[in-house]
Amino acid sequence: MYVPAKIFFTKGVGRHKDYLSSFESALRDAGIEICNLVMVSSIFPPNCKILTREEGLKEISQGQITFSVMARNFTNEPNRLIASSIGVAIPSDNSQYGYLSEYHPQGVTEKICGDYAEDLAAQMLASTLDVEFNTETDWNEREQVFKMSEKIVKTFNVTQTAKGDKNGLWTTVLSAAILLP
Repeated sequence: MYVPAKIFFTKGVGRHKDYLSSFESALRDAGIEICNLVMVSSIFPPNCKILTREEGLKEISQGQITFSVMARNFTNEPNRLIASSIGVAIPSDNSQYGYLSEYHPQGVTEKICGDYAEDLAAQMLASTLDVEFNTETDWNEREQVFKMSEKIVKTFNVTQTAKGDKNGLWTTVLSAAILLP
């Protein structure tokens, strides 16, 4: 059984005349272009240690098969605002799993995108922990309810935004959680 013991978060932007090369450039900006990335669903593993981006990048090797939760977005429309975000919700009992969410809208600011992704992760965790909340209230109110329940200890997000290249080059944004042994 493999359960990741460490995680780090990263983000990047890439621009190029070819879509695939703009994605590669975003991976390079995020520091994870050397990995063979395997996309997984959105569970924050129990007892998982959060590393800084710098610490995490030191632990990856060329060609390594690396599990990742990734949000990405792309455009070749000049000045189109794109965003990608990973939301994180961690339970106070670190022997239980938490949640990661992916969100990738267009026309949304970094703050709105990040708050939404964070809210998604917190809602998923709250529902598994039987924390009652009103889905009609805004994120600021729900965040207080979640944290006051003392079942959710931490929420945050990693968000990347960019405007489409003014000359129509492909622009790619990505946000990623990288899961390590």
